[in-house]
Amino acid sequence: MLQNIMFVISYDGTNYCGWQKQKNGITIQEVIERACLKIFKKKIEVLGSSRTDSGVHAEYQVVTIQVETNITIDKIPIVFNQMLPLDIVVRDARYVPIKFHPIKDVKYKIYKYNILYSDTRVPKLKNYTCFYYKQLDLEAMNYAVKQFIGTYDFKAFCSSKTVTKTTVRTIFDMKIKNENNIISIYVKGNGFLHNMVRIIVGTLIKVGEKKIDKDEIKNIIYSKDRKLAGPTAPPQGLTLEYVEYGEIR
Repeated sequence: MLQNIMFVISYDGTNYCGWQKQKNGITIQEVIERACLKIFKKKIEVLGSSRTDSGVHAEYQVVTIQVETNITIDKIPIVFNQMLPLDIVVRDARYVPIKFHPIKDVKYKIYKYNILYSDTRVPKLKNYTCFYYKQLDLEAMNYAVKQFIGTYDFKAFCSSKTVTKTTVRTIFDMKIKNENNIISIYVKGNGFLHNMVRIIVGTLIKVGEKKIDKDEIKNIIYSKDRKLAGPTAPPQGLTLEYVEYGEIR
């Protein structure tokens, strides 16, 4: 019988050209589909909840495959982890209804962006943080994050490559934590446009530098003008932290 199997996976995106298959380089989706071919002896489409970019990481990415197999669900992670490279791991697997879709059924996602706020670089963190040594006004940044919360057209905060029916998204919550020289920016929303979180972070850094006024965020959103927002922050500081579906039926 055809089963819909949901995986929770984690990966270090440093050596990959993002999630989605492409001609320019190896991707997470491609690696998992190759593992499926070895395990199930046929091509299987792997769907993911988020199309993370090149160099972006995931702590909790949700993927699904539809397959007929005699492998028990508790053995699925073990079998896959024997086939996958060390920077990709299946943390959990379970059966879900055949109609369940990892993108369409999302309630919310949480991304985290880490900034190493220090006078000197830390080599072991180079692939997982954005290094920043200049003075930042954290109070202004904390004020600015609240201006993003709500349902808006975030056209000013997406790349020109964005292809979507609408650029309206809802941000449910945003917060900043500062611990041990790491500034962590958390963004919780119902979905995100291409480069949206990284552009928000780039804008917040400009607020911290006092190059964008903390009260200008709403005006930038309403303008829908990408030129008014900050630069796109580097990919390595970004991690997909969590994806929520509510009760899966």
